[in-house]
Amino acid sequence: MAKTFVQDGKSLPWTNGTGSDLSSGDPVVIGEQIGILAVDIANGASGTVYMEGVFTVPKVSAAEIGQGESVIWDASEGAFEDSLATPATGDVSGCCAAWAAAAAGTTTVQVKLNVGVGTVA
Repeated sequence: MAKTFVQDGKSLPWTNGTGSDLSSGDPVVIGEQIGILAVDIANGASGTVYMEGVFTVPKVSAAEIGQGESVIWDASEGAFEDSLATPATGDVSGCCAAWAAAAAGTTTVQVKLNVGVGTVA
């Protein structure tokens, strides 16, 4: 193994500075990336965030998302939106792709985290 190896990069230690306590499974924005909390993390505390994998996450109910479609994290809704949405300030584009289709009227979607490709509006 290389002398410069740090870790496999599938998870990240993170300190919650959001002002709110967060729960395991919650999506969080870290820089231009989306991660999923592995554990509950109180405001000011540290914990592990998954940066790779497939997760069931909140979806804007009106959004219709196709399998493989790039999705947008809608910061104001706290949920993912389809690729036709216009990103607003704080939204993250290109951070995830739909693992499975999700019809309008549903409130969750399975997404695969895309490491290193997010863009914050």
